[in-house]
Amino acid sequence: METWSYRILFLVGAVALVFGVRAWLFEPEPVAVKVVWAEIGRVEETVTNSRAGTVTARQRAHLSAEIGGRVISVPFEKGDMVKKGDILLRLNDASEKATLERTRGDLVVVKAQGNRACLEADRANREHARFLDLSKKELVSIDELDRVASKAHATAAACQAMKAGVDRAQAAIQEAQAQLDKTVLRAPFSGILGEVQVDVGEWITPAPPGVPIPAVLDLIDPTSIYISAPMDEVDSAKIHTQQEARVTIDPFPGQAFKGHVSEVSAFVSDVEEQNRTVDIEVELEDREFAKTLLPGTSADVEVILSVRENVLRIPRPALLEGSKVWIVKQDRLVEQTIQVGLKNWDYVEVISGIQEGEAVVSSLDRADVEVGHPVIIEEMTDT
Repeated sequence: METWSYRILFLVGAVALVFGVRAWLFEPEPVAVKVVWAEIGRVEETVTNSRAGTVTARQRAHLSAEIGGRVISVPFEKGDMVKKGDILLRLNDASEKATLERTRGDLVVVKAQGNRACLEADRANREHARFLDLSKKELVSIDELDRVASKAHATAAACQAMKAGVDRAQAAIQEAQAQLDKTVLRAPFSGILGEVQVDVGEWITPAPPGVPIPAVLDLIDPTSIYISAPMDEVDSAKIHTQQEARVTIDPFPGQAFKGHVSEVSAFVSDVEEQNRTVDIEVELEDREFAKTLLPGTSADVEVILSVRENVLRIPRPALLEGSKVWIVKQDRLVEQTIQVGLKNWDYVEVISGIQEGEAVVSSLDRADVEVGHPVIIEEMTDT
């Protein structure tokens, strides 16, 4: 019996040795993988614009003179800061000034004529009253009384007509003054001149109805700068005013600027039926920086819907389809299903499935990496 026991033990050991040698000889070479650590941190749920947003000014005016004329003065240049009421452009006003002076002279003449007519009316009225007293004493004839009464009525009417003439002359002065005022273009609000498309000596013409003509001045209020961004309609119910937002602007790569949602459109834009969007407005917290932005600049908006602090997280690129990850255990690649919470483009919240400090594979684009394969950690990348 002891002999058979030894033989059996020898046979088992031999088989084990054969399989061990075989496994050692045919074991695949370990593959180097990059990993990240599952760590505790902040995770946000966010939505981003479906198309590029735009830096916009709520108060912006494309200005031109109301009448045609030759430009005699352009006091400011492109980029200058102007105050409300400043003269931005002046046209040759010689004709308008002459018209104004003529209407003022007409008023003087009409007033003089009116005073004379009203004086005659007063005199005729007194004469009519005297003749009425004489008629009661039967000292004047009926015909004479009628003549005096007719004269009193006529002169009174002439006085009233001259008063109306004075009103017309004053209205003519106001009209001439208004026409003169149109030769001067003033700033409707304080702002920066974005464009100045006219020079002294040029002739400008206002746009006829229905015929668009480019404006000669572009005035922008830098205090009214905001970001306009189209968001996908499926996210419209999640977005509300005062939510936090991050803005990235093309001229400032690698930087994100804090802001908040100031307005959400009350309707869905369906200009492109396959891409219906809801426009939102975002104001930057740094208003001084916002003043320096040029309207029309491209920008992207990320609205922060909710935030969770101090939760287990992994980088978003380490997450596979089906809420799975690859982790390194005992120098081998293991596939693990996790329960996912909040996620954005950067991080994914892990509710269960892995523990803090576990090594999660981030180099998922290598064709020679597969589950069960022996691996070595090539490099630890920061989360």
